[in-house]
Amino acid sequence: MRKRVLAILAWLARMLAILILVITGTTILVRFAPGYLSDEREMDPRYAQAARVELTLEESRSHSLLQLVSTEVRGWLHGDFGLSRQFEVPVQELIQPRLAITGGLLLRSLFAGWVLAICVSIISSAGRDPSMHWQLPATLLLAIPTAAMATLCLLAGKGGPVLVMALLIAARDFKFLHRMLRQAWLEPYVLHARAQGITTSRLLVAHVLPSLAGQLAALASLSVVTALSALVPVEVIFNVPGLGQLAWNAALNRDLPVLLAITLIMAIAVTCCGMGPGRSPEGERA
Repeated sequence: MRKRVLAILAWLARMLAILILVITGTTILVRFAPGYLSDEREMDPRYAQAARVELTLEESRSHSLLQLVSTEVRGWLHGDFGLSRQFEVPVQELIQPRLAITGGLLLRSLFAGWVLAICVSIISSAGRDPSMHWQLPATLLLAIPTAAMATLCLLAGKGGPVLVMALLIAARDFKFLHRMLRQAWLEPYVLHARAQGITTSRLLVAHVLPSLAGQLAALASLSVVTALSALVPVEVIFNVPGLGQLAWNAALNRDLPVLLAITLIMAIAVTCCGMGPGRSPEGERA
């Protein structure tokens, strides 16, 4: 019991350290980026004076990196994510509706990608002599950048964000699934069962997939990370009003409160997924 508690505490401490590094790194990148203390309203005589006053106040508040980070963290602890620099509305109001849109996109993409990857890998691995032709489409899909794939779909007028993300997830997962299933089909007890005339479908459901449950769970967590990495280019190109598009706009407009909030959400999601590739919080193999 004591070891289990210590393992959980160690995992929480590691997660906290990662979040602190993410917050500090994002703040440094945005705050000291060229043009942070600039505003397009300075070019308009009607708003120039007000914009300069706001920028002066912003410069005084952000002069100390430690003070800037501590101010943001104190606000989060009280449920206040700050005010968007670009839209001048609470960050929470910007994130909440977009979180549901991004979550729906991720769930549909993960489901479609996994169905495609499992079906193709079962067909490709079940034969006696798996052909390399099954590997070629996955390799080509992995070689094409996500943004380029999304642009091609948009120009062709076929497919959408779910298709692009599903193809990316399926291409990555297929290589792992094919290898795992191929090894499972070559197990002595499976070969003996096939020699006895047990059908492939029965072997798959009763023996092969259950034996790979731990590895499949690890691969599922990796799929979430893969989907998150493709979120920004897909949402921007297809004009999906989700967190990825909001993060892109925040980066372009140096909107630090919004960018910090989204980065923190992504870091928590990746860290939670990372606790489990084949491991429970106790550090044991699943």
